[in-house]
Amino acid sequence: MVFAGRTAAAVLLFTLAAVPAHAADPIKIGLSGPYTGGSSSMGVSMRDGAKLAAAEINKAGGVLGRPIQLIERDDEAKNEVGAQVAQELINKEKVVASVGFINTGVALAAQRFYQEAEIPVFNNVATGTIITNQFKEPDYEANYVFRNSAYDVLQAGLMVDEALAQNHKKIAILADSTNYGQLGREDIEKYAATKNVKPVVVEKFNIKDVDMTAQLLKAQQAGADVILAYGIGPELAQITNGMAKLGWKVPMITSWPASMQSFIDIAGANGNGVIMPQTFIEDQTLPKRKAFLENYYKTYGVTKIPTPVAGAQAYDSIYLLAAAIKQAGGTDGPKIRAALENLNEKVEGVVTTYDKPFTAKDHNAISRNMVVFGKVQDGKIVYDKAEDAKNAGVVRLKEKSSN
Repeated sequence: MVFAGRTAAAVLLFTLAAVPAHAADPIKIGLSGPYTGGSSSMGVSMRDGAKLAAAEINKAGGVLGRPIQLIERDDEAKNEVGAQVAQELINKEKVVASVGFINTGVALAAQRFYQEAEIPVFNNVATGTIITNQFKEPDYEANYVFRNSAYDVLQAGLMVDEALAQNHKKIAILADSTNYGQLGREDIEKYAATKNVKPVVVEKFNIKDVDMTAQLLKAQQAGADVILAYGIGPELAQITNGMAKLGWKVPMITSWPASMQSFIDIAGANGNGVIMPQTFIEDQTLPKRKAFLENYYKTYGVTKIPTPVAGAQAYDSIYLLAAAIKQAGGTDGPKIRAALENLNEKVEGVVTTYDKPFTAKDHNAISRNMVVFGKVQDGKIVYDKAEDAKNAGVVRLKEKSSN
């Protein structure tokens, strides 16, 4: 019996030795955004850009020998849904970090849960200036909110400066009624005041509005010679369509979402000539950018990214997080945050190459010099300025003085 028992034990040990080791546990990262509704072209582009980056990293062996697993959730561009999603990702899915947020209101409602859990959260599209300032010192010892999109103060300054450079004197501001639109409007007014410029009219519109006649008539009657508009694609398009109906044509400078496919589709020819700040234009001048675009088109069966900026910034955010996790040597939230605030290695992205993109006091990776003006031209977003097109292959590093 003893002999038989030893033989059975030996067989068992042999069998266990022959079973391959379990694959390393995945690194779970949340991926939330609006994949349905009016903001979906931004959300889907963001999601798909992030998935491409994760697939590339996993193909190369993952991070610390572990694969990245993206846990996708649709926040429907609704603040309350975004808050619920954040809690689910933290408490049920046990994510170690999260990326996403298209809408400023959703970000403000949801990211507090990551802050409380000491889990880094990456805003790769939302631009409200307050987003990375929500949990700053001295009220908070550590800030777990990061961003690699062009925040609103930066965009607002560029928009006003561009209007003045074009010698426009009478600025009309039109902004949607969301947190995003109203915070952006506020940033425009504050920056314009530093230039001793007071808008001739400031008007509001709602999401899903299709008739901007009343707002445009007030701007026209006030003698506006340029429109600065803050909103997302569908409503920005209705402004151009409203101007066409009135037979009134003045230049229009918008926040970045005029690059959304929905703007292009709804505005049609009326959108030609509209310009907006952009961190990324679909050109293939750099090898990394060329590979990203070719991979995106092939993987998703498209000829252009619905919202290029969202796809590119999301792609880069995954690489930035991967670099931080590698440097941290694990998935401890405070260690990942500390690594992001002092990244040792440069991270080559498609928007730029990130060299010390964050510090403990500055959680915005994008500085003003990285942003160019895009222009709508026959269904595509192209460089507005010849000098930017000429220098498309030049990597723009972050200005160290940026806040």
